Formats: sequence, structure tokens, C-alpha cells
Amino acid sequence: MTAPIHLQQALSGLLGDARLVVSELPACDLKLWLIDAHNMDRAFSPEETRRILHEPPYWAFCWASGLAMARYLAARPEWVAGKRVLDFGAGSGIAGIAAARAGALEVVACDLDPLALQASRANAALNQVQLGYSSDFFAEADRFDLVLVADVLYDRANLPLLDAFLSRGHQALVADSRVRDFRHPLYRQLDTLHALTLPDLAEPHEFRQVSLYHASRSAL
Repeated sequence: MTAPIHLQQALSGLLGDARLVVSELPACDLKLWLIDAHNMDRAFSPEETRRILHEPPYWAFCWASGLAMARYLAARPEWVAGKRVLDFGAGSGIAGIAAARAGALEVVACDLDPLALQASRANAALNQVQLGYSSDFFAEADRFDLVLVADVLYDRANLPLLDAFLSRGHQALVADSRVRDFRHPLYRQLDTLHALTLPDLAEPHEFRQVSLYHASRSAL
């Protein structure tokens, strides 16, 4: 199977030898176009490191929180079945695709990065689901039953968005493995799940423990 050309070109611009390959996800009935694990088994040059830091290809990885969210929705489809769902910071589209597979009425993948939306589109086709696409969360109407948020809080500057999620959705479901001092009056912890980032970045064990939080507008 040939990788989506625009995504492959973008990845090659960062790492000349990098390839996108179809990757089966462990304990999850989904697959994604991800960077080939073999491309991560070498040292990067200073120029490659600079390019990666300047334009990180988040969409080329399945982050632990996204994988945990996908597994959670597969096991508990009642969260999304028959509902309108927005996948915030979609990246590869893993959470939104999982919601669509679990029976969501509508799923919109939302990301500022045009390449992430292209990746979400390619991965939706790979998994034979239909998604909508948005590049501006705040341009969306307040019409969603649930906002999914996976691996967005790695940047603490995004923490204020926890309030904003309930401005567009009646409920929010957040998966995060980075914030250990999570405190917000509207969010309660539902569970702790275990997952890893793919390809495996040999992250510390603590980043493989994904916390799942839920907030509802009815609690306001």
C-alpha cells in the first residue's frame, strides 16, 4: 500500500529516510499510517533535530493517550454511540476514528495543523469511517454532545482550554499521561489506563499511565 503522497513528502522533508507505514495497533482493532519504527533507531543530525523541533510531526505517531482513549471507547461505546463528537487536537485522528467505529452519529476531527487533518483523513479512509474536519475549534458551533481530548495537555499552556471544551460540547473526555498535578473543579478522574506511544519512543514508565478525566456542563 502506497503512503499518502503529501504526508510522505512532509515527513521526508524532516527526515530524509523516514517512511510512513500502515501499523496495526496493539489490543485495538484499528490501524494508522505511522512513521516506520526503524526510522527511529538512529541518531538524528543537528539539522534534523532542529527541523523536528520546529515542525514536530505529531500526526505521524500514535501517542499513548490516544491509544488509551481508542481502547476505552471500544470497550464502552455508550460514550459516543448515536452522539455528535468533536476530536480536539486530533493528530493522527485515532480518538475520532475510534468514536466513529463505536457508533458516533457524527465525528469532527479538529486540529490547527493542516498535515494532521490530512493524516486524520488518510487514517479514516484506512479504517473505513467517515469524519468531518475543522481547523478552528472556536469557529465550531455549540452543538456537540462530547469533546474528546487525547494528549493535548503535554503543553501546560493548553490547560485553560479545559474550560473552553464545555463551550462547544455538553461533556468532555480527556486522556492525559503528562500532567501529574491535574486539578480542575469540573473534571473528575474516571480511570487510569496503560498504553504506549507508537512507534515506541522508550518513554519513562510514568508516561505509559494514562489518566482519563470527565467533565459535564450539567455540573456548572
